Amino acid sequence: MEIITSHINADFDALASTIGAKKIYPDAVIVFPGSLEKKVRDFIDAFHPVEIKKLKDIDLEKVKRLILVDTKHPDRIGQLKELLLRPDMKIHIYDHHPIKKSDIRGELEVIEHVGAVSTIFTEIIQKKKIPITPMEATILCLGIYEETGSLTYSSTTPRDLVAVSYLLKRGANLNIVSDFLKIELSREEFTLLNELVQSLREVVIHGVRIKIGKGAIEGFGDVAHLAHKIMDMEDTDAIVLLISMADKVLMVARSKVAELDVSQVLSDFGGGGHPTAASATIKDTPLEIIEERLIESLKKNVRPLKCARDVMTTPVIVIQHNSMIIDAEDMMTRYGVNVLPVVKKDRYMGILTREVVEKALFHGFGKSKCLDFATTDAITVSSHVPISEVEASMIEQNQRFVPVLDGDRIIGAITRTDILRSLYEDFLRKSRVSAKELVGESVLGLGRNISGILKEKLPSHLYDFLKMAGEVADDLKFGAYLVGGCVRDMLRGEENLDIDIVVEGDGIAFAKKLGEKIGAKVTTHERFGTARVIKGDFKLDVATARTEYYEFPAALPKVETSSIKKDLYRRDFTINTIAVKLNKRDFGQLIDFFGGQRDLKDRVIRVLHNLSFIEDPTRAFRAIRFSERFGFKLTKHTENLIKSAIRMNIFEKLSGTRLYDELMLTFNETNPIKALKRLGDYELLKVIHPKISFSPEIESLLQSVHDTITWFELLFLKEKYDRGMLYIMALLYKLNKDERELALDRLSVTSRLKDKILKGVHAAQEILRRLKPGNPVEIYHLLMSRDIESVLFSMALTRDSEKKKAISHFLLELRNVKPALTGNDLKNLGIPPGPEYSDILRKILNEKLMKRLHTKEEEIEFVRRLLRQ
Repeated sequence: MEIITSHINADFDALASTIGAKKIYPDAVIVFPGSLEKKVRDFIDAFHPVEIKKLKDIDLEKVKRLILVDTKHPDRIGQLKELLLRPDMKIHIYDHHPIKKSDIRGELEVIEHVGAVSTIFTEIIQKKKIPITPMEATILCLGIYEETGSLTYSSTTPRDLVAVSYLLKRGANLNIVSDFLKIELSREEFTLLNELVQSLREVVIHGVRIKIGKGAIEGFGDVAHLAHKIMDMEDTDAIVLLISMADKVLMVARSKVAELDVSQVLSDFGGGGHPTAASATIKDTPLEIIEERLIESLKKNVRPLKCARDVMTTPVIVIQHNSMIIDAEDMMTRYGVNVLPVVKKDRYMGILTREVVEKALFHGFGKSKCLDFATTDAITVSSHVPISEVEASMIEQNQRFVPVLDGDRIIGAITRTDILRSLYEDFLRKSRVSAKELVGESVLGLGRNISGILKEKLPSHLYDFLKMAGEVADDLKFGAYLVGGCVRDMLRGEENLDIDIVVEGDGIAFAKKLGEKIGAKVTTHERFGTARVIKGDFKLDVATARTEYYEFPAALPKVETSSIKKDLYRRDFTINTIAVKLNKRDFGQLIDFFGGQRDLKDRVIRVLHNLSFIEDPTRAFRAIRFSERFGFKLTKHTENLIKSAIRMNIFEKLSGTRLYDELMLTFNETNPIKALKRLGDYELLKVIHPKISFSPEIESLLQSVHDTITWFELLFLKEKYDRGMLYIMALLYKLNKDERELALDRLSVTSRLKDKILKGVHAAQEILRRLKPGNPVEIYHLLMSRDIESVLFSMALTRDSEKKKAISHFLLELRNVKPALTGNDLKNLGIPPGPEYSDILRKILNEKLMKRLHTKEEEIEFVRRLLRQ
């Protein structure tokens, strides 16, 4: 005998799940271990959707298989619990509650993270193509709607919506669903609700606000919905209701913060549920004792909203105690910081502020030791201190920088910016103000966890790999972050599988451990703290979190180990500063220090600081490239900074190699013409040569080059050519030979490439001068000796459609024409080896080009005629 059962006080999800299970186990009997909610009883009385046996009519000795739905807690199945003691009992479990140690285990376990167990059965029914009636579809729909608050609770998943869509197609009646989910309070419930609200008292544990209410009701009724009403009425993070009912107390809890899992709290009372909703029934215990135990359980189970370690910046730039004040001023300017912790070797001694340094310099103490001017009694905290305490201390002591210590060693620091960001994230959470913004198809939000978006947008193997990378970082006690274009484009709704990970710690050690775990090759660059992990076609770049400074304008940066915040700050634009944390505890947590999400939403390119283009002028080229690629605008301030850098002649200091590299990246865009036009508008093309301007003639030639390249690539010939060289030839075309040489020298191209470009321009002009359309032989011999770039450039250069057709004919057909005969064939025909072979083969080729010879036999006959002449 097989029985299907659920939990005591069964709701619609429990009823729907038993009916769903009945479709999969048609021979099984449905039996409930205890009472049903009143509205469920009313539904069954009204529609009699399925036969339900009474527990007293079941011979438990004959039960061979127990099918549990919507529960796996032994204390929630009443008398059926005794079946668990039989070693031969086969147990199948279908549930959506989190797994706990005390749970029943089965030979088959289907436990999914969805809003309702009814969703699981709907998916199975759909996959197995099991027919269902409109009433069965309605009951499953009721289960999903009730459990997800009509698809509004935070526990709702996309799978629940898909399941409802399927059920509606199968005839689910939403009028019935609405009638039975519509909750109208009875007089007794209204009285109880008022009593509960009046009795509410708030306790705050680790910054989490929890309201506890007490009340009493005669008899037994379904009062769980009152918890949702009170949550809607009160400004709180969680509520727990204690309701006396005859000889027992019903405990109902709701939470809307991740820091409080109410299912864990209520498991201490023999109850269970979800992290956001749970219940328990307690017998033979006074209400006062239950409340005391509840407070203790809350203290044990509430995680602090945030601790110092969650907010702090690490690692921290420090200065040695015996360094001079002038050294401190130099470090502050170089790294853009206003406070430096003072250390003696690794031991923390105090903090030194920019204000103190400037006053010391003003009074002539530049060569004094830093420790002499350090604040040695500044407040410090340990990493586990709740952030609320740090906030209070900073305000009370008027201290803008708080060192985080492990013993006497500094491991991080908390600034006013860190505190403001933390406060704002808490404000968004507590006030229910949504930070969600739609960008393309992506949802953005400050402090948001986007693990769901990662799972949806990334291939499953890549998602699993990132989870594993987070676990490796945890093992090494490092912070690991997904950064760069992958994050940016994912939030834009585009695919970008270039994976870059930044590590707060030793990036090379992380890469080696990761490579060892997946059996991959790891190449390292010790000088820069970077590594590449390679396995087959998969490549991953790993970098140690770094900060950088520039010794002079347009110089290559000097880099040093730093924090993720400093690492992101050194990047070019705000849209490229968004990161995703990979460590297990915070996997998927979005990190956005500099407003990157805002600028993605507003579709703008914004630099991070005012010296950005002075320190690295190539960022101007990248700004325009990204602007055209994404259809974004440069902010007015960013535009002004580019123009200022041009006026200050900063771009003259830019090395030719870096300038050339940026141009090549621009040429490789899908349509580089718009970007080149923008470069011309800002007069950045004059950096290559003063006489280059984006004139209509040059624009037309560049567009023709682009069209020619597009045409050639659509032939799918897999022939290698230098795309960048064609665009360079077009840009320099209006210059004379000497000016072209100067421009190429400015770009620091190799002598070989310089020669190829100069000859290529001349060759294209020569081709067009000599080309005679209509004569395949002349076309072939004119073009066959030329490199592919010269031929393509000549095609782009000419406006004569007949000449374009001639060049196209050569590329598509003529250049592939060859004689079938070889020297050996000529020898077999009795022709002695010698210079005559070349002449004969050339004549054969010309005849084939004129389409007068088609087969090898015709070529042989042609040779014989030549010999007879």
